[in-house]
Amino acid sequence: MIREHLNFSPAVRAALEARGPVVALESTVIAHGLPRPQNLETARRLEQIVSEAGATPATIAILNGRLCAGLNEDQIRHIADGDDIKKISTRDLAVAVARRIDGATTVATTSWIAQRAGIQVFATGGIGGVHRGALSDVSADLPELARTPLIVVCSGAKIVLDLPATREWLETHGITVLGFQCDEMPAFYSRQSGLPLDARVDSGDEVAQLFKAQLYLGIQSALLVTVPVPAAAELPLDVLEKILDDSLRAAEREHIGGRELTPFLLSRMARQSDGATLKANIALLENNARVAAEIAMAVSKAADA
Repeated sequence: MIREHLNFSPAVRAALEARGPVVALESTVIAHGLPRPQNLETARRLEQIVSEAGATPATIAILNGRLCAGLNEDQIRHIADGDDIKKISTRDLAVAVARRIDGATTVATTSWIAQRAGIQVFATGGIGGVHRGALSDVSADLPELARTPLIVVCSGAKIVLDLPATREWLETHGITVLGFQCDEMPAFYSRQSGLPLDARVDSGDEVAQLFKAQLYLGIQSALLVTVPVPAAAELPLDVLEKILDDSLRAAEREHIGGRELTPFLLSRMARQSDGATLKANIALLENNARVAAEIAMAVSKAADA
């Protein structure tokens, strides 16, 4: 039934039919996560990186109520430049399909669509997590990762979240967290968080073998591969915390919360850091796409072994 609502680009369809390497890319970062014109430039660059590494990029979005795995240039531009592109989480999927909405997919929705499209590797920037504060506010990304078996490549959870609580949630719900060439969980803009990993991996082949074992065991959660931001773009944690505290106070003054809080905080932090956090965000997105392509190549090879 789900296939009736799925549109595949010709390149993605061909790659999946040939059991070739495919990397899913989210579209919320294009529509809502980055400012113009960097959003469109980054979307193109991520697809280019995946292609140059030998895999097929599959940017995920919803257009006219259709779940799309792979976009053409006009569709990517529409997601980047459109003024009425909705942010679609899994709770919004039925509404988006029934009402033929144009939407950008979050980590949760991209995971949901990619896995049902037959894509096993997904690259993003940072996952959602447990929000700061007394209320138990948990991103929809986390429960989706707990029930969707695919490889998710990221730089940890977004720095604006409660990182220790997010790490605890991942452990409690059985989501294996790997560190790609690192020994602790990255903290988005920072390479260090002090938070533990379940295992370190140093190559795409290692990730592919672990994922193969996970599927063999019937484990239904995602395999989370965390990749540090490139050292040249990293921001020190003490600097980040100062900028974040200022941004949190601004959000409180302006009564901003819910799904609008994270984009507000990231945008304000970019301004407060004179663009340093934006530079780091783009650098980690590009690096994660490279790593994801390497992993996708290894997964495809392991499937044929």
